[in-house]
Amino acid sequence: MSEDIAIFVDDFRQFLTELQNLCAKMKEQIDKLQPSKWTWNPEAIKWEKATGASGEYERSEDVNNLEFKALLKDLAEHNGRLTRDGWFYWTFKNGSVVGRKKKSKEV
Repeated sequence: MSEDIAIFVDDFRQFLTELQNLCAKMKEQIDKLQPSKWTWNPEAIKWEKATGASGEYERSEDVNNLEFKALLKDLAEHNGRLTRDGWFYWTFKNGSVVGRKKKSKEV
């Protein structure tokens, strides 16, 4: 009986491994069909806290950063304003400074 259980456990473990590999391959296919629309990582950009007429926000002038340049390009394609992952981003009039503010959740 214990030999049957050992065989079952080995077979089941192999099945789970193959299932895990299949899931990884399926995720790769999904990524190929629908790549992320975001080409920039906000966490890789240097942000500074600031206060303006509408309250606290963060700003960046990280112009030598490729992520920042990609963000500026994306903002330019969206008329200087966009929302991503709960953050509102905008370009200041000078075009080289970006602000961001966490969007408040409506109740």
